[in-house]
Amino acid sequence: MRKTISFAILHFSVAFSVTYLLTGSVILGGAIALLEPAVNTVVFYFHERVWKRIEQKQQQAAAQTKLMLV
Repeated sequence: MRKTISFAILHFSVAFSVTYLLTGSVILGGAIALLEPAVNTVVFYFHERVWKRIEQKQQQAAAQTKLMLV
């Protein structure tokens, strides 16, 4: 969870900076910086969970293959 929070803070900073540089608006930069990273943070969390499941399935398949060869 700490990795996710760290990612959110970094993403907020980048989103605000890019939006502010493109628009010159602190309000718009702040709004987008709050919304976009919040959504991406949630997506990132679920992406990590799915990726772990994929890795577990690959490990299980590799273990089954080893058993078949023995």
